[in-house]
Amino acid sequence: MRFFCALVFVFIGSVLVVAAPSGESTPAAGSITPKFAQTAADMIDYFPVKLTIDHSELFDVDYYANYKIVTIAKPWPGSESHLTYVLVQRGTEHPSVPGADLMVEIPIRTVVTMSTSYLPHVEMLDVLEALVGTDAFAWVTSEAVRERIDSGAMQEFGSGPTVNIELLLDLDPDLVMTYGQGTEWDTHPKLREAGIPFALNAEWNESEPLARAEWMKFMALFFNRGEEANELFGAIVARYGALKDLAAGVGTRPSIFMGSPYQGTWWVSGGDSYAARFFADAGGDYIWSDDDSTGSLMLDVESVFDKAGDAEFWLNTGTWTRVGDAISADARFATFHAFETKRIYNNNLRMGPGGGNDYFESGPSNPDVILADIISIIHPELLPDHERYYYHRLD
Repeated sequence: MRFFCALVFVFIGSVLVVAAPSGESTPAAGSITPKFAQTAADMIDYFPVKLTIDHSELFDVDYYANYKIVTIAKPWPGSESHLTYVLVQRGTEHPSVPGADLMVEIPIRTVVTMSTSYLPHVEMLDVLEALVGTDAFAWVTSEAVRERIDSGAMQEFGSGPTVNIELLLDLDPDLVMTYGQGTEWDTHPKLREAGIPFALNAEWNESEPLARAEWMKFMALFFNRGEEANELFGAIVARYGALKDLAAGVGTRPSIFMGSPYQGTWWVSGGDSYAARFFADAGGDYIWSDDDSTGSLMLDVESVFDKAGDAEFWLNTGTWTRVGDAISADARFATFHAFETKRIYNNNLRMGPGGGNDYFESGPSNPDVILADIISIIHPELLPDHERYYYHRLD
């Protein structure tokens, strides 16, 4: 019997032909996937299209024959640890990677997202059918995702310590993509406790617009969509660069301030932050540009009055939709130069039915569109035909 089985094994092995896949994708249906690709004599490179991380300093990827190792340098501000994710080509041998935080077979077939900013990635990479859940339906603005919600193709799980673990266990997704803050409101400790595979996406920690947009490649790595991500991101970089170069030649840089008070505190972005980079690249002079922080500044209202009274433009005013909202907040705002000249613009032109703001959903993936909007506001002569996508002037 053993001799017969050996003959069958030899016969099968002699007639199977293994074809190397093209692009960073799953082998075509009908092709033969070697069980031990990593130890085969002529190893197949399952990922001939390699992704390079050019702008982000928070994640990177190393390629091997049948797996990738993705490293997250800093999952949240102040974190002193890094994360290691091992992405193994489906159907091949799992490597031994001591200390790995996650080992998952790719391409993943189902994913649950815990931030709306990941939704554009699955759309742009054409893997929307793999999206089976998210944290909160109310915040979703994407029409395509809302169609999946309305059709019953997705489930809602909540987030943080109250995330619905039982429902997630029933659904059994290949991956939950979430984020960490290092606080009690994080979702991932509950996922780890339940044995649910998850990956922390540190996109929100990036202060460079292109670095934040590059996290679409992070999603692409789990779906073997390297070629698509290279093309998409390359086009974004080219458009952003052209707009930045256009604004670099301006003769004057109008002054900008931002935000609005909340319960007596005025939160503004630091001088080296995500928002500040947009203002600078658009040819503006952000009045807090001398601050070197990448996060937010917590200011009292009086100090903002002193610094912003003569600024030419007032942007990113929170939830305001009309000028009357400013007066309702504080009648003294009518004395601001930007108020008097009707130069108040907010980034909430595109709102979803549940109150979600598309600026925070699709904006990180489309920094060139945000930049074009801001240029058209502070230097309208440079883009006279631009139709704003995220920003509008308060009436």
